[in-house]
Amino acid sequence: MFRRTFTVRARPVKATLRIVGVGQWDAWIADSHEARPVASPGLHGAWTDYRKTVAYDTLDVTRLLHPGANVLSVMLGNGMFNVQKTSLEGARKGTRYTKFTGSFGAPKLIASLELKYREGRTEVITSDSQWKAAPGPLLFDSAYGGEDFDARRDDPTWKLAGFDDHAWQSAKAVDGPGGELIPAIALPVGVHETYKPVKTTTLAPGRVVYDLGQNFAGIVRISVHGPAGAILRLTPGELLNADGTVSQATFHGPMWWSYTLRGSGDEAWQPLFDYMGFRYVQADWVKSPWPYSEPVAPNADATVLSIKGIAEHTDARAVGTFESSSEMLNRIHHLILAAMHNNEVSLMTDCPHREKLGWLEQTHLQADGMMFNNDLRALMAANDRNMADAQWDNGIVPTIAPEYTRFGSIYGSFDDSPEWGSAAILEPWWTYTFYGDRAQLEKDYPMMQRYIAALAGKAKGGIVEYGLGDWYDIGPKPPGLEQHTTLGVTATLMLVQDAQTMECIATLLGHADEAARYGDLATRTADAFNKRFWDEVHQWYDTGSQAANAMPLAIGIVPAEHHQAVLEHLVADIHALGDHTNAGEIGYPYLLRALAKEDRDDVILAMLMRKDPPSYGSQLEVGATALTEAWDANPHSSQDHLMLGGAEQWLYRRLAGIDFDRSRADEAQQITVHPIALSGVDWVRAGFDSSLGHIESDWKREGTRVAYRITVPAGAHAMVVLPPQAASDARARLLASESAIQSRFLVGAGTWTFSAPAN
Repeated sequence: MFRRTFTVRARPVKATLRIVGVGQWDAWIADSHEARPVASPGLHGAWTDYRKTVAYDTLDVTRLLHPGANVLSVMLGNGMFNVQKTSLEGARKGTRYTKFTGSFGAPKLIASLELKYREGRTEVITSDSQWKAAPGPLLFDSAYGGEDFDARRDDPTWKLAGFDDHAWQSAKAVDGPGGELIPAIALPVGVHETYKPVKTTTLAPGRVVYDLGQNFAGIVRISVHGPAGAILRLTPGELLNADGTVSQATFHGPMWWSYTLRGSGDEAWQPLFDYMGFRYVQADWVKSPWPYSEPVAPNADATVLSIKGIAEHTDARAVGTFESSSEMLNRIHHLILAAMHNNEVSLMTDCPHREKLGWLEQTHLQADGMMFNNDLRALMAANDRNMADAQWDNGIVPTIAPEYTRFGSIYGSFDDSPEWGSAAILEPWWTYTFYGDRAQLEKDYPMMQRYIAALAGKAKGGIVEYGLGDWYDIGPKPPGLEQHTTLGVTATLMLVQDAQTMECIATLLGHADEAARYGDLATRTADAFNKRFWDEVHQWYDTGSQAANAMPLAIGIVPAEHHQAVLEHLVADIHALGDHTNAGEIGYPYLLRALAKEDRDDVILAMLMRKDPPSYGSQLEVGATALTEAWDANPHSSQDHLMLGGAEQWLYRRLAGIDFDRSRADEAQQITVHPIALSGVDWVRAGFDSSLGHIESDWKREGTRVAYRITVPAGAHAMVVLPPQAASDARARLLASESAIQSRFLVGAGTWTFSAPAN
């Protein structure tokens, strides 16, 4: 804990606090009566490679100051800055789970409070020797293992002016971790949904399990009453064991929170500096939080008065809505959306419990669906900074950023895999297509150039033959490394797509010579791929797997003479598997893109309507409330993973038809609305607050026709693409009506209505 007393002689016209507390921080400004938080509730402090970048938060605290004595007080937690397995007490009795151990040092604080007065005078309170410091009531905190809080050591008056801090030490001036101090890029991690128990089960005296009804990322907030020294241990989990206790099988190790009561009436508490992914909470009254296996020790005088779950994720503004007549599609949408929100902190994590690492593949594979739902411009810009910081000297971007740990030779390529590292090129490009921020592309361009040069340098004869491949595809073996597709297929195709994308970016930025070189690299690599992996006998790629056939179709490198055969094999394989996929997290989004590109949305819908595994429906059937890591919702895998969320972009871009792309040179086609009114769906309503304004696409079956209602934002135009023989609002400009193909209308701002024959 830190505190700094200062005097405000007159009310300032503006007071600005700039603060970094690494790892996490919480802060208050107080007079002698009341301590007021300087920031909204949430998790404060961006996750970065602190040796490269330290992000400070800037807060307007004018309204918090009063003339007279004031105190700025700060409490620090470890966060990702100081990852430990155990406290000193725990070291003697056991350890808690952590994905890795590593430290940039003890938590540190730097702050500057600038006061501007009416007469133009400025006063600055900095982090100097006048600060006082003392240990706090938090006995242990870990981004992975949880927290232990002893309220007996928490004097609530420590934040107030007039508190006697003579026993506190003077704060010590130390060097920072070395990173460049920059304004925070990512938005704050704020408090969002609240979940109350939908079911409460008493398993034994002093042991109660609460079902909060939703698998979410966040914390618990408790209200308790009992004697001083009583300890409540709170164990979160995604699933239950057979005996009704909370399971942490998907966590891969013990995590818990504990609260030791002060013993002064009703007490409220919530964890301060960490969060978990969970649905269930087991509350045990215990003698000590250590070790975890200690038997329950009921205390008849101790009572849990209330418990609720508090979701925490980025404050990124919601920009999209989707609903349809299909209960299954709506539930799939909410399943994926929950996993997206649960993995949005100051970076995109893969899961909010056992990993919490910035695995990069999902930032490009799932970008399309994510950005239809939330304004992620800031989050993606922060991701770009993390990737640039993580980039190795040889130009390779590793699988995670920030690169808090290296995994070594696990599975062979866990630190460097092209399907992950290609996020350095593909994620910024996806982001540009949504927001049109050329300046961000220019900032990222050197990182992109270094990465593609490094990846191309690893190709042998045009083939990139290493990496994790189509991770978690479905086969006879447990999920992990690809089972259906030869190593080198997905990695080589990533190089093709990287080069194609770099040609577009270089052209956009005015680097014509470089664009030509990237175009040539794309062509040469595609030719090498077709030569190596085309199977002339079977007329398919590689083993004929869904991933091997879908990816070349999606990125457009299948020679014309083979195109139909590849598509037919792909569709036939899906049907042969009972309208199921066997692709993993890399192949699946490309599978959907390929089918949509070939107007086989009927196949996609058939896949989405399945309830048997592997499918979204099978996850829903076993009670999943967030997207699971494995297609079959394996109870030993994460129950809250983002990586299989590829269907989200199809719901918006194809079924609703909001085909938005700021990279299109023709501004009239940056908004293209092309709904696909598939048989089996009666209506769809979707809205999207794009960077050009609000877009809506609604359609509904009315007898033998479909009625469309489309809204175009002010100052914009849109291309509306409908089935042949579509009738339009008389104001719409019909560009083409090819009876066998489609009708195309160019429309301006406003709401437009159309009608077309139903399928």
